[in-house]
Amino acid sequence: MVAYSFKKRFAAPILAGTKAQTIRADRKRHARLGELVQLFTGMRTKHCRRLGEARCTEVYSIALDLELGIVFANDGWIRTQEDLDAFARQDGFPYWSELVAFWAAEHPGVSYFSGILIRWTPLAPTDALDIGAAA
Repeated sequence: MVAYSFKKRFAAPILAGTKAQTIRADRKRHARLGELVQLFTGMRTKHCRRLGEARCTEVYSIALDLELGIVFANDGWIRTQEDLDAFARQDGFPYWSELVAFWAAEHPGVSYFSGILIRWTPLAPTDALDIGAAA
């Protein structure tokens, strides 16, 4: 099982089931297809919070060219504004421009990135869990 930590701002979209992917640098071990992933904020700090656990559904290489506004993932290109916005929503942003702004703030001077895209089964919205627990 692999654990991923997220910035606090991503907790709500992960819990709502609207963010079900993460873009990460290549490393020795990432989640594998079908494996459970643990989702946290603040890992390795006293503010660590477990958001949930989900099944990994996709893992593939990704390249982002933020200057040109192009994403290459799973052997396909994402180029239109509509498709870039849809991709950004899957990653917890309302629009591609907000993903780009976040990236620029977190990685100054880096406009091209090559890494891994990990997707998981979306978490059930918190209110649905509450309803299920009350039944």
